[in-house]
Amino acid sequence: MTTRSTGQSWSLDIALAQGGFDALHPDAKGTMEQFGHDHTDFDKVFALVKSGAMLPKAWATIAGQAEERATHHEKEGFAQTAADLYLRAAVMWGRAQYSVFDAADPRKAAYRARTDHCVARLGELRDGRVRRVVLEFEGKHIYALLHLPAQRVRNAPAVILGPGMDMVKEDYIYAAERYYTSHGVVALSIEGPGQGETRANGLPVDLTNYERAISRYIDYLAELPEVDAGRIGMFGISMSGYWGLRAAASDSRLAALATFEGVTGDFDTIFNRAQPTFKNNYMFMSDHSDEERFDRELAARMPLGDLVTRIAQPVFVGIGEFDELTQLEQALATYERITAPKEMRVYENEFHPLGGVAAEFFRFGAEWVERALNGELREPGRDVRHYVRRDGTTADGTADPDWWLGAAPTALDEVRRAHRA
Repeated sequence: MTTRSTGQSWSLDIALAQGGFDALHPDAKGTMEQFGHDHTDFDKVFALVKSGAMLPKAWATIAGQAEERATHHEKEGFAQTAADLYLRAAVMWGRAQYSVFDAADPRKAAYRARTDHCVARLGELRDGRVRRVVLEFEGKHIYALLHLPAQRVRNAPAVILGPGMDMVKEDYIYAAERYYTSHGVVALSIEGPGQGETRANGLPVDLTNYERAISRYIDYLAELPEVDAGRIGMFGISMSGYWGLRAAASDSRLAALATFEGVTGDFDTIFNRAQPTFKNNYMFMSDHSDEERFDRELAARMPLGDLVTRIAQPVFVGIGEFDELTQLEQALATYERITAPKEMRVYENEFHPLGGVAAEFFRFGAEWVERALNGELREPGRDVRHYVRRDGTTADGTADPDWWLGAAPTALDEVRRAHRA
């Protein structure tokens, strides 16, 4: 626990009691629905929560109810109804295990076992199209779920679905089915170092091992007969936007990258000014207990800087105008440094979860990556920008907010001047 989180935990408890999940992540319900959370389940969970300590119990309680109903329908022979409920239960059991920040806590392992059981039943009822993947990686293991189209495919495009720092691989089951496998695209939802089972089984994240893990997942996909090794892309949310950019800069086999909510700024915002839970989580993920050492040895080295100039493949960047974890001008400055074919959308009045446009950006991101993997969006010098307004209109040719009146914050203006020079 950081000093700041210890001192401010009471304020987060009050916020949860008064404002529910929105107090932590404004307008996030739309995004959670794209992760497979039924809105009625979500409301039931937060009706039980008045403090952070209550989160594991609430998630486990409602997850158990969904799993019990799934078991009932499976016994009655209603396979797809059961599968849908197992999916709902799996993402809630996954959220329950995430809420326990102690890899050795037996409750974390118990919740993980329920998650795995629900995924196994789901996979069986989906005719084996959802499969557990365990890969050796640098003396440890990394974990993923493979999602295959209903119709048998060969040499199809594939997309790695990268989770944010507070996500697990199960969070992508719904999106994989809706936006990828239904279009003949193979999907692999992953957990890298520091996340989910990977962290629980002894592999923390460091500065560079997540991008190496992505390369290991590319190795795996490239060997599958269902996959065209030349058409492997990535869709990354939040920290996977960051990790995806690092991977794109280091592994040219990643043929396209779409990022949303990517953390690409100075990392002072996310770790020292945003809710303290973010820093707590990343310290747990990286196996740090000493905050000063974490700041010095990891956080200070995380900003991307000119690393993104090494990227050659098409890149998309989507971010909310008021993202709490990356200041917009810093996201724009990172985008300016990218010289590969690129595109950016800034969503007016949206926060980090992008909940108000979640269904849109999940569909758009999938379609964008698929088009890029099929050879589009690759012309040299491509630079497409949009400011997406709440009223449904867009400003084309710029991602700068209207209210900037054509000016830009000083730091961003300096980057742009240097880029033009």
